[in-house]
Amino acid sequence: MLTAAFTGLRKSELRGLIWASYNGEQLSVDRSVWNSTVGEPKTKRSRSPVPVVRPLAEALEIHRLRAGRLAQSTLPIFQAGNGHPLNLDNIVRRVIIPALSPCAVCKKQEDEHKPEGHSFQRDKSLPLWQGWHAFRRGLATNLHTLGVADKDIQAILRHSNIGLTMNVYVKSVNESQVSAMDSLTEKFATCNDLATNTPSRIQ
Repeated sequence: MLTAAFTGLRKSELRGLIWASYNGEQLSVDRSVWNSTVGEPKTKRSRSPVPVVRPLAEALEIHRLRAGRLAQSTLPIFQAGNGHPLNLDNIVRRVIIPALSPCAVCKKQEDEHKPEGHSFQRDKSLPLWQGWHAFRRGLATNLHTLGVADKDIQAILRHSNIGLTMNVYVKSVNESQVSAMDSLTEKFATCNDLATNTPSRIQ
């Protein structure tokens, strides 16, 4: 997840990374793995290297040490027990979704939940899973918010067309403002409900 968030790599590109792709400073995107098919990246521009920031470099080094003898140059950086590229959809189903979906009261999963005492209520303080591609869009939006030049964002995402980067991948400020106003409206509605349902103390 950290690699997806800091590099904006596509899911197939994450699965295609091998240890030879990483030199401590950047990741070379040389392969793409979709299901069990190994191929080339989506476009010629997609083959451009991606810089690795310090937090990610430190995490990858820890991951390399943990992998031990499995951190061989020809093996996937993210691999399953059989040495094949990790199935990211399985990670979502077995790890990510359960981590984001506990009951707000007892912290149990819905399928483990017993109705005694209280009904299942998902902990809404946790984010909803939006898919691996959301990391790519999120990186573009965050870089744009930080004032990074459009051309640099295009280069990091390895798009051939800057219009695609700005029009599809960068979430507009207007959308953020609408979201903020929706939250405010929801809060007002909650307050209104409480006021309406609370008996008046005035006799």
